[in-house]
Parts: sequence; structure tokens; C-alpha cells
Amino acid sequence: MFESLTDRLSAAFRAMTGRGRLTESNVREGLEQVRQALLEADASVEVANKFIANVQEKFLGADVSRALNPTQQILKIVNDELVELMGPVDSTVPAKDPFTTIMLCGLQGSGKTTTCGKLGKRLLESGRKPMFVAADLQRPAAIDQLEILGAQLNVPVFVDRESKDPVDVCKRALKEAKDKAVDVVVLDTAGRLHIDDELMAQLEQVERKVQPDQVYFVVDAMTGQDAVNSAKAFNDALELDGVILTKLDGDARGGAALSVKAITGVPIKFIGVGETLDALEDFHPDRMASRMLGMGDVMTLIETAQAKFDEAELKRQQEQMEKGVFTLDDFRKQMQQASRLGSMGKIMSLIPGMGRLSGLLGELNVDPDKEMRKVGGLIDSMTPQERRHPEIIDYRRKKRIAAGAGVDVKRVTELLSMHQRMAGMVKNFSGLGAADRMRSLQQLTAQTAANPFGMMGPPKKGSTGKRLTPKEREAQRKRLEKERRNKKKRK
Repeated sequence: MFESLTDRLSAAFRAMTGRGRLTESNVREGLEQVRQALLEADASVEVANKFIANVQEKFLGADVSRALNPTQQILKIVNDELVELMGPVDSTVPAKDPFTTIMLCGLQGSGKTTTCGKLGKRLLESGRKPMFVAADLQRPAAIDQLEILGAQLNVPVFVDRESKDPVDVCKRALKEAKDKAVDVVVLDTAGRLHIDDELMAQLEQVERKVQPDQVYFVVDAMTGQDAVNSAKAFNDALELDGVILTKLDGDARGGAALSVKAITGVPIKFIGVGETLDALEDFHPDRMASRMLGMGDVMTLIETAQAKFDEAELKRQQEQMEKGVFTLDDFRKQMQQASRLGSMGKIMSLIPGMGRLSGLLGELNVDPDKEMRKVGGLIDSMTPQERRHPEIIDYRRKKRIAAGAGVDVKRVTELLSMHQRMAGMVKNFSGLGAADRMRSLQQLTAQTAANPFGMMGPPKKGSTGKRLTPKEREAQRKRLEKERRNKKKRK
């Protein structure tokens, strides 16, 4: 998410701060690069210019905090301005009597019907009782899709395949909702491939006669400035209450997230970050700003972990820690827990300082998920006794385990060395209090999630795969980063 924007912003900050002393001249040059980064991210010219003017005014005209050096100060101001640009926002769905009516609108292909299902799942998880209304009468496939989603979620779906009048369908659906004891009705309205008078007239009629409590515009974030223009057109016609940006996980630029609130005045309520029904998140401007600046998003990682992790397994692991025991079975279960958070690339993007490493690993052709599977394969190749007592694994056993996993023997040795270090950490945890043990367990699981390949060490590019020292890896990172900058310049 936002890879291109993050890279450009990081380069701009390095240009500002890499000359020793931060001067007014450096700041102006750096902010011009920031402006270019925003424009390349497909933010509007108006937004980019106003943003830079605000940052420059606040930095050059304000007293620098003694708690921050000038570099930290400029970064803080940019972060605060990004938050101001995209927020504030409230992702709660209001409760009305007898029920809340939400109207979803958007162009065809924006993911509107899928978003209806995702929103329904969120509502169910928060204790609400939703009902879907198939009001997209232009596209039979949309009705079929909504019925499938309703069946998956056990959510009632109001359907009338004979009617050609979406207003009539919505009105009758609301009457039926009173008898079904639902408290949220979600209207999935029709879309078009582009904005036209017929579409807008139909949506205006639905809004005027049904009078929904909330109107959300669903739009593909990857369309950038076109998404903002569409949001403005829909808002002029319908007075939107919020925007839902879909496909944000595939958006490397971030222009829609940057501009939609500033241009339309309509807040982003939710973001779609994947294809599954649980891939709809609240929009947090502060977290988005942190991601854009390459500082990660720890709160989202924590919330995802709380939702995905098996509490019973965490409790069992904590009990093991109390005894100072950490077997390879425990390590395997930690990896399984970590895999529930999503791809390693996604996890790394949420951890401060790890986003750039993810890009460098790509250049090294190192796939963290693949490396994690290799580690799992190694552990699965061991006998139950070997997983519980890795100290019995001699060279003969290593050869058998390596052959079973399809890797070199040295990989088994590296895994065992890594496990030995982690087991030593766990022994130290055994003397801690319950709260400290849980915090230590969370850190250990985060380490497993973020760096499964770290136990192997990223291979030297084009080499025999010899593990590099930390100093060699840092030198290699700088060399690759320089090569990448030179390559971009040549383009």
C-alpha cells in the first residue's frame, strides 16, 4: 500500500536531512520534492500546493520544539498535515429507530456489492442485525452475488427479480425489515461504467423517496484522481455521508486517499484491503499518514492480531513460558498464528522500519512467505520427539530432515541455532510477572511474523547463499538502494 508514495517521501526527507544541518534552503528543496511526490501519487494540484504551503508556513514560522530536533520537527509537521488533510473521520454506523438505512452507490466495477457483504460482516461482528436489499436491477449478476453473500453470512436478502423500479423494491424491503427484527438495512443500488444523467436521476429518486440515514459512495482507490472526481459528482447529486475506498491494498500511489476529503469535504469511512469478507477496515487518518511516511501502523497490527490470534493457543504458550519451555512445536504454532495476520509483506508494512526492507527483499528475490513455508517444512520433517527435544538432532538426523524438506543441511543447522536463541529468551521470561510474560510473548510472535527469513539470513545476491553478517547486510542494503535510485534516474 502506497509503496511509490512512501519511496518518494522517504527520498525527499533524506535529501532534506542528509546534508548535515537542516536549513531553510534544504527545507524548501525537500518540500518541492514532497510536492512532486504528492502529484505523482495522483493527488490534485490544489491539494499538493496547499499542503506544501501549510507545512512550510508551520516549520519556518513556528518555534522548534526543544524535545525534537529540526529533522524530527519537519517530519512531525508533515505527519500532522497528512492527518489533517485526510481526517477527521468517524467509522461508526449510527443506530436509528426502528433501523438504520444505508444506501451504497458507485460506478460499476468499484466493488460495491462485495463491499455490501463486507459491511454486513462488520455489522454482525459488532452485534448488529443487517439485511441486504438487491436494488441493482440493471445487473442480474449483482443480485445473484448478493444472495450468495447473504447465504454465507446468514443475512436476509430482499430480492424481487420481476420489478424494474428500484424505488418500489427499496420501499417494500423497508416494510419487510420491520417484520424481520433487523436494525440495519443496506441498499445495494445500481451502477454504470461511467456517470450519466440516467444513473444520477435514478439514485436521486431512491434517495429522495426512501430517505436513507447514510449514503456511502464506494470507489476503486486505484483510479486515483478519477475516484476523487467521481466522489465529487456523486456528492453534488446525493450529499454523501462517507466514502468507502476499495482495493486500497493494491494502491501504490495513494492519490484518492490524499485528496477525496479535501476536494469533496466527504470523509473516508472505511477502506477495502483485500478480497475476503473480513478485509474492510475503519479509516484512520493518523495510521494512513504513518504508513505513507514509512513509519508503519502498529495499532492496526495489534488490532488484527487480537482479532485473528487464537486466545486459547496464546494462553497455552504463556503457560509454557512460565515453565521456561519453548519447543519447535511451539515455534511452529507461533508461525501458524503469525500467518493468520496475512502475507509477510503486509505485516512488514505495518511494522516501523520494515516497509523498506520488504522492497529490498523483493530486489533480492527473497519471498518472506516462501521462506516461512520452508521453515514450516523443516519442522514438519522432524519426528515428534525431535520437535520436543531438538538437542538430539545430530548430523545424520539433519541430513534426513533436510532431504525431507528439500533444502540444504545448513538450513537445519540455522533453524536449530535460531530456536536455541529463542528458547534461551523464553527461559528468561519464566521469571517475569504475568503481564510482562504476555508482553514478551507478543514481541516474540511479532518477531516470528515479521522476520521468519531472518533466521536464515537473506542470501547474498548471485552468491552461494552464505549468510551475511549484520554489517555486510547493511552495506548490501545501501548498495542496492543506490542502484535502485540510479535505475530510476536513468528511466
